[in-house]
Amino acid sequence: MRARQVLRRSGWGTVALIVGLSCAPGVLAQGFIVDRRPGIPIARSYEIREVAIDARVRDQVAEVQVSQTFHNPGSVQIESEFLFPLPEDGAVQNFVLMVDGRELPGRLMTKEEARRIYEEIVRSKRDPALLEYMGRGLYRTSVFPIPPGAERKVTMRYTQLCKRDRDLVEFSYPLSTQKFTTKPIQRLGVRIAISSKSAIKSIYSPSDDARIDRSGDHEARVSLERRDVVPSADFRLVYSLGDGAIGASVLSYRPSAGEDGYFLLLASPEVKAADSRPLPKTVVFVLDRSGSMAGKKIEQARKALKSVLNNLREDDLFNIVVYDDRSESFRPELQRYTSRTREEAERFVENIREGGSTNIDAALKDALAMIRDDSRPSYVLFLTDGLPTAGETQELKIAENCRRDNLRRAKIFSFGVGYDVNARLLDRLSGGNGGTSEYVKPDEDIEAHVGRFYAKLTSPVLVDTRIELSGTDVNRTYPRDVPDLFDGGQIVWVGRYRQSGPTTVRIGGKVGGERRSFEFPAELAEAGRGGGHDFVERIWATRRVGYLIDQIDMSGQNRELIDELVGLSTKYGIMTPYTSFLADERVPLAAATANAMRAGESAQALGSVSGEFGVSQRGLKQGYMQADRAAAAGAFAESERFAHHAMRDMGGYGPVPGMGGAGMGGMMGGRAGGAPARPQASAKAASSAPEGFGRRADGKDESRLAEGRATVRQLGAKTFYYKDNRWIDSTVKPDEDAKARRIRQFSDEFFALARSQSAEVNQYLTFGEPVTVNLDGTVYRIDPDEARP
Repeated sequence: MRARQVLRRSGWGTVALIVGLSCAPGVLAQGFIVDRRPGIPIARSYEIREVAIDARVRDQVAEVQVSQTFHNPGSVQIESEFLFPLPEDGAVQNFVLMVDGRELPGRLMTKEEARRIYEEIVRSKRDPALLEYMGRGLYRTSVFPIPPGAERKVTMRYTQLCKRDRDLVEFSYPLSTQKFTTKPIQRLGVRIAISSKSAIKSIYSPSDDARIDRSGDHEARVSLERRDVVPSADFRLVYSLGDGAIGASVLSYRPSAGEDGYFLLLASPEVKAADSRPLPKTVVFVLDRSGSMAGKKIEQARKALKSVLNNLREDDLFNIVVYDDRSESFRPELQRYTSRTREEAERFVENIREGGSTNIDAALKDALAMIRDDSRPSYVLFLTDGLPTAGETQELKIAENCRRDNLRRAKIFSFGVGYDVNARLLDRLSGGNGGTSEYVKPDEDIEAHVGRFYAKLTSPVLVDTRIELSGTDVNRTYPRDVPDLFDGGQIVWVGRYRQSGPTTVRIGGKVGGERRSFEFPAELAEAGRGGGHDFVERIWATRRVGYLIDQIDMSGQNRELIDELVGLSTKYGIMTPYTSFLADERVPLAAATANAMRAGESAQALGSVSGEFGVSQRGLKQGYMQADRAAAAGAFAESERFAHHAMRDMGGYGPVPGMGGAGMGGMMGGRAGGAPARPQASAKAASSAPEGFGRRADGKDESRLAEGRATVRQLGAKTFYYKDNRWIDSTVKPDEDAKARRIRQFSDEFFALARSQSAEVNQYLTFGEPVTVNLDGTVYRIDPDEARP
């Protein structure tokens, strides 16, 4: 059977970016050109029109071809040379580079030779962008011209051995384009073909919503197509190998010995053969037919219901409950799925007519009463477009009744259609019964949402899933309820661990009514190791933020929840609607009490449970809770933008402009110290700034935030905020800043510091503006030539 998987979230939380590809951990930088004319900054001389990446990975060996089309938009000829920084392990072979179809001479340079070239370019250009490559080898071509208005197509071909750690193979290719061009890439395409003698289990990208097509256990294709993008960090692809019905792998990262580590567990089943027999399941569809569903909504709901019916399997049990002020079912009891019952159910669906009020409580009670067999997995797909207006209408009581009536522990998945639903009620119903909520905006297709979601539930493989890690204490794991495992799908489970070292992963659950257990060896990273997996920490933080917002939403706020929400938002640059004030350069990060008060006031907006604002907040919350990757700026941009606008209209902080790496993790945005355009700050936020904090005596706001310029940046494992006219590492305390070691940018001392650090650390030295940064426990204040330290 051909399996297709798309790594993405719902429309409320789509990670809308493309970032880089290399064989980790020695991450390859994408090739770029340098204008050899003196005084021309690296990022000012050219545009990248198109990037096409084609790779074939056979048993760890990657054969890669990358084509980049460079355009000279200026009126003067560019005297360019092409630079290709090598991975730290230097494991590149058979390197060929062509310009417009003709091979261009070049040479491989050792790390020592390359270091001199990088430093020479940085000194002459007065541009720190290349510092992050100091410490790596380099492939450098001879000079070739790009006339004004002309294009040059540069094509690279090479092979590389990808890293394998136990059963995990990693492949990536950093684009990092934001450092070397000021314009978006017009077209970016990625195609990766994977083949292996061992069975391929999980395929996972921590950075992007790649499309995955699988034709069996040993082959897969990964593809991406984007237009007008400005990628700035590594696209990463991880896949696991192994035999057996289920495979599991663990990625881990421990920042320091004094704090718990972070892990991400991937679990996937083998790809089923076309003639294999899936586990039978029970599906009950509960559909709102009240008067508000009239018109296009009821038509789309009928189509969605028919789509589910046409994708049920033989031996599945099913039923349909429709409701207005009372409920009615297709049959009094569950029906076994056959061609006859499907046709009868379709006729029932065709005759659904809208009208009346909305009795959610009665509909769920009747649906759950039908489910009497707990030997098979059971799922309730609940769809509504309105508030409860008949029968029991109290939110807490409806949720309590639902949990009480769900004797067989069916998982409930809620679909809120439009903005008139009680979104908090739907989250209570789903979250309290092992499911999730999804929200369909008025201009979106119900059938597409339901069909896409149900496709993941078609063939359960392991249900009532439990996961344990031996030899260590794990805590704060998300999702709290481990989901069922389906054919063609995978579980992404994150958490924290206390003890490092070898561990055994035990995954248990029911397979066809029989409880089984699977064991896999794994290693939890010691401090100072696993740096290539530091994204795991950010994924955990994103889900933790979602959980905290959910706790505030469900149970009300308290100081502990608010303090942690502010702390995580500050450390990781996760700008929620309730912590977006952190991006204002006039708000001190160290003002813990004042910032907690601001967040507490903003979080009162969760009192809006319906309407466009109420639904948007819950859609955004679900995006945080279900994040499968280190989310980036723009990841939840649509929901964040609306939530911030609505917050502004309610009197709170408005949209956060120019976060340039804030939002949900910061892989997109302008160059470090650059200024991508973003929406303007709210009038209230601007006018509330005291004089002396970016305001003139006449009230005009001169802050960087009001200008739509970047105020939050994320680089690697660090988050930087623009405060007091400089970038500040979020881990630096005010007293540490005051005692910082002062260095002038481009001085001999500055380059000595860069030479003493790894490429991973040197990326923190690439700011073009003043920066304060903590490097291995020493705080540095680095100022450009024109600034006095």
